[in-house]
Amino acid sequence: MSALPPYATTGQRAWYYSFRVICGLIFFFLIAPIVVIIPLSFNSQDFFTFTPEMLRLDPEGFSLKHYRDFFSNDSWQSAMWNSLKIAPMATLVSVTFGTLAAIGLSQPHVPFRRAIMAILISPMIVPLIISAAGMYFFYSRIGLQGTYIGVVLAHAALGIPFVIITVTATLVGFDRSLTRAAANMGADPVTTFFRIQMPLILPGVISGGLFAFITSFDEVVVVLFVGSAGQKTLPWQMFIGLREQISPTILAVATILVAISIALLATVEMLRRRSERLRGMSPS
Repeated sequence: MSALPPYATTGQRAWYYSFRVICGLIFFFLIAPIVVIIPLSFNSQDFFTFTPEMLRLDPEGFSLKHYRDFFSNDSWQSAMWNSLKIAPMATLVSVTFGTLAAIGLSQPHVPFRRAIMAILISPMIVPLIISAAGMYFFYSRIGLQGTYIGVVLAHAALGIPFVIITVTATLVGFDRSLTRAAANMGADPVTTFFRIQMPLILPGVISGGLFAFITSFDEVVVVLFVGSAGQKTLPWQMFIGLREQISPTILAVATILVAISIALLATVEMLRRRSERLRGMSPS
């Protein structure tokens, strides 16, 4: 919002400051639960509350023992490595199929484009428990339930809509005369895609891939239905920790995941700005 002009009326001034207060309250409402977790993860006691020492900012009330427990506990480390094995593969599948689907649906001659798009992004709309139950019955029929491939495909199905949406948004400003010029110069479709189209839509592809990675890395409902004990991921281990034993190590893991999410979202924002500069929508 632009600065308040000096000739603004009393009502405009009241709305100007009220709007900022409302935005601040909404921001606080959204961020407060996350901010509270971070200092609690440094608690020197096995509690989920602020101890008197922490409230007094006494150094004795703070410790890294929950972080040490995460990096030294076999159950937590096994869950983390399972997540790191599943999420990248699910992201690769999501990016591959999501990008191809977005490019195909961007062609004006494709029939029923809207209906196909609605079906492809339906995993974002359908309640996750319904998708998980459907995947369980389907994968159990074809022998993929409880397998690594089954979990990867399930997470890829959840990530593909994010890739389709981000790549489709990038293709809105794409100059199709570039691909026609490449074809006139004798380039085949594959060469045209990798040499002309892909570099221009790459920010959207990477942004969609990051969202797909976050979705896979943070997903717990589907993996509970489709996975087995051998595919126990980090969110699954956190769920077990909350249900069976209240361990403050969960807070340390949550803080690490928040830091990773912030880093990925900052990357997405930089890619968005780069995409706008490439499309001439913002000054360099």
